[in-house]
Amino acid sequence: MSPRDLLLAACVPLTWGLGFTLSKAALAEFPPLFLMSMRFFVAVLLLLWFVPIPRGCLKDLFWIALVGSTIQYGLTFTGLSMIDASLAVIVIHLEVPFGVLLAAIVLREHPGAQRWIGMLVAFVGIGLIAGQPELRGQLFAVLLTASGALTWAIGQIMFKKISGRISGLTAVAWIGVFAAPQMLLGSLFIESDHINAVLHASWIGWGSVLYLGVIMTALGYGIWYSVLARNPVSQVMPVLLLLPIFTIVSAAILLGERPSLTVLSGGVVVLVGVALIIFTRNPAAENRS
Repeated sequence: MSPRDLLLAACVPLTWGLGFTLSKAALAEFPPLFLMSMRFFVAVLLLLWFVPIPRGCLKDLFWIALVGSTIQYGLTFTGLSMIDASLAVIVIHLEVPFGVLLAAIVLREHPGAQRWIGMLVAFVGIGLIAGQPELRGQLFAVLLTASGALTWAIGQIMFKKISGRISGLTAVAWIGVFAAPQMLLGSLFIESDHINAVLHASWIGWGSVLYLGVIMTALGYGIWYSVLARNPVSQVMPVLLLLPIFTIVSAAILLGERPSLTVLSGGVVVLVGVALIIFTRNPAAENRS
């Protein structure tokens, strides 16, 4: 990977980590699904003019949006509204072992011994975090966030099946076309107080919506897919290990969060497991060497 691409790739966990912290702040003013709906409406308004209509993939994208975005963000950000951003971002990293596990089951991929060990280590780390006495009243929120990670992984498996027929940026834009109204409809059914939230939102709430739509989604995913297109996945994915660092630091600065040493220790165990998965060589490549 060139130094330029490495710098661009490192900007992604920075923008996403800060976005996660700002989401936590915005959730004090907007219901979770309503917030995500506005986020995707903003991103779609920016991106839709620059991508083609994926005519052969629209039906698939509708279901991917429903599972991998609408349901996923509903679970993840409802969980985030109940727990610290620094804890939630650690739990969200379960999306990596969940993704590998689902790929093995659905796509018949062979993870190899190191990835199986990595998955076990990551789940042990979450178990250590969930077992802390100070989190016993927050286990439901942790479960919601973990369920969001699982649903995200399911969405990625669904997208994998059509990834050869559509570019990443086109997928982001058109998933947003379907996800934004899905989230709004879901919000109107299960959430409340929308008008009051809109009328009384502060500049922090509206600024967070703009950041989530413009920077975190349109710019962040645009950079991510561009770098991913030019470099091997194995070289790009490790930069996402910076995500919890940026989130924890920004949450400490902006929200005053102070995760306990035991939670941080469990987070380190989770990241070690994720690193084992990401840095594993492809088994096929190993057999050829």
